[in-house]
Amino acid sequence: MAEGSNGRRRFSDKWGKHELDVLAVLSSAFPQWLTSRQIAQRVKAYADSYGELADQAAKAAFAKQFQRDRAKLAAMGIAIESRQPEYSSKSEGQDFASYRLQLGDEPRIRLKFQPEDMPVLAAANYLARSMSMSSAPQPQPQHVSRTAPRVPQTPIPGLGLDSIAPGLGTQHIPENLVKEVDSRRFAATLSVNGESLNVAYTDTDDLVMFVLEHPNTSIVNPPEAVDAFRRRLNAAIGFQLADDSANMSSAKVAAHAIDADDEAEDEDGANGKGHKKSSFQTGSEVDRRLRLMLFLSAHMGEEYSLSELAVRFIGVPKNDDERKKFVQTIHKDINTLTTVSDDGEMAGSQFFDIDWSLLEAEGIVCATNSLGLERLAGISPQYMSMLTASVNYLAHAPLLPAEERSQAVDLYDRLRQYVEPGQTPWLSLTGYEVEPRSFGIVKKAIAEHALLDMKYTDGSGRIRERLVAPSKIYVDEGVYYVALWTDVEDVAPAALHKIVHKDMTINKETGEPRIWQILRIARIEEVQEVEPTKPMQIPDVSVSDLRKWSIETSTSAAFITDQPHLEFIRTLGDAEVEPCGEGEKVRLQIQSDSWFVAFCIAHARHILAVAPETLRTMIIARAKRELSMLDENGEADSAEEHHAR
Repeated sequence: MAEGSNGRRRFSDKWGKHELDVLAVLSSAFPQWLTSRQIAQRVKAYADSYGELADQAAKAAFAKQFQRDRAKLAAMGIAIESRQPEYSSKSEGQDFASYRLQLGDEPRIRLKFQPEDMPVLAAANYLARSMSMSSAPQPQPQHVSRTAPRVPQTPIPGLGLDSIAPGLGTQHIPENLVKEVDSRRFAATLSVNGESLNVAYTDTDDLVMFVLEHPNTSIVNPPEAVDAFRRRLNAAIGFQLADDSANMSSAKVAAHAIDADDEAEDEDGANGKGHKKSSFQTGSEVDRRLRLMLFLSAHMGEEYSLSELAVRFIGVPKNDDERKKFVQTIHKDINTLTTVSDDGEMAGSQFFDIDWSLLEAEGIVCATNSLGLERLAGISPQYMSMLTASVNYLAHAPLLPAEERSQAVDLYDRLRQYVEPGQTPWLSLTGYEVEPRSFGIVKKAIAEHALLDMKYTDGSGRIRERLVAPSKIYVDEGVYYVALWTDVEDVAPAALHKIVHKDMTINKETGEPRIWQILRIARIEEVQEVEPTKPMQIPDVSVSDLRKWSIETSTSAAFITDQPHLEFIRTLGDAEVEPCGEGEKVRLQIQSDSWFVAFCIAHARHILAVAPETLRTMIIARAKRELSMLDENGEADSAEEHHAR
């Protein structure tokens, strides 16, 4: 046993592969259970440090290290199940738990992915692994702090996606996707018209806003989110009537457009900075060897060159020297995975038999004898449903470049055939809604200074056709709008003059002819780009001025907060903010009463009063209705529990 100078036991790990040793020992023993003592004896690194676990200090040190190694394997999608209580310092005399690999009863799904699938698959895997709610029923959790982040739950059995998608960990994930996913630390399961929806959200205000804006939606779990929703409803019922008079010292919140070159800027920024790695795609030696081990297990008898494996598991080399270095690294990994421990016992990571003559002569790896690890290769049906939903979400959300989103549509069509109808969970990031169907072509036309031949639904529900020039896209009250310049007769092809419509009636808000048309992008039914006959000259108008063209029928509203400088106020384009008591008074023009009702309830913990009285009445009525529905659901759940007992 290795001893430190201070008398404390030291964990020895000459090869840096003890996690692999643990996997080899458990895999070779499957389906038998191994006790902690058996594992400590068979894994050489443990045996060197902890011996026979003869005393409490050795037991405690072993338990701590084993749980660390177990967590590392779980992060790679390899779950270890246990039975009997696990060791703790308070359980003297109590026997250790027994362990074995969690291989599950379900057959694993194996697919062939194309190289062009890998960026999308890596992004979808990142999103799926970050969603902490599983579609499988969960046991009753112990009470945790309401503010504690929901740690992603590893689906059981282990994922094994790396086994059929080599190089997943070397893919670049767009910075905006990482930022949006990481900013939503919590997860909840909602019921939407009876179907499950897994959502990731920033805070309870964010979740409540999402629930209120989606009809027939309720929070299923966690219970803490339901309780927080109830507190906001009770606070909204107590809203007072606000004084909505103006003050000369008010400041205005800036309104911004979604620029056509956002993606290019994001990509440039990503190229200039190192990509932030996720905790599920780390680049350590052990992680790489685990991925390589799973891949070779899934492809017994197949031949792969060292150069090919180096690109898949390390990355594309920049030059010949780096290529040689990567090849040497993979060769070393192969040696590590075929090491037998010093005493010749099965206590080392001898996962494979390798055709060494082929490897040395031609640099080709051909592996056999995987200790049964091929059972880990592939994707579990449970995780396939989550992965499929993630790919579908990314195909329709503005989180990937246009080319990758098109690839995501193709990948989704291939994945969904492996998921039974009704088993694919919905996914959503609150506050980051799926783009309207025509968003991409409208944004592209803005970037290319093109015209649009569009068919859209007008306010009366009729389909109209019009030739317009899109100028800017912006979000207002959670809805995508596009500002369309209608004075395009001079640049329109002759065949399309008949659908040019320049409205010269006066807009009451601006006092000018209605040359601008402000339209919800979701109302566009069909659209195609049209090349103008000559370069266009569209006036550069701010979003604040553009909004005036669409708010002549808007309502003046106001609310008073309990403290200043609240983050959610910054999302309200053109709102006027002024000091008021301990907080601030916010005045704004709203187009959707229902949006304002949801907004005030969602942020009710910081809102004291609202105006006008008509909207205050609507808010209180909606809050009371939601409370009654919560009470009804609570009574129904209690009845079900009583019946079960």
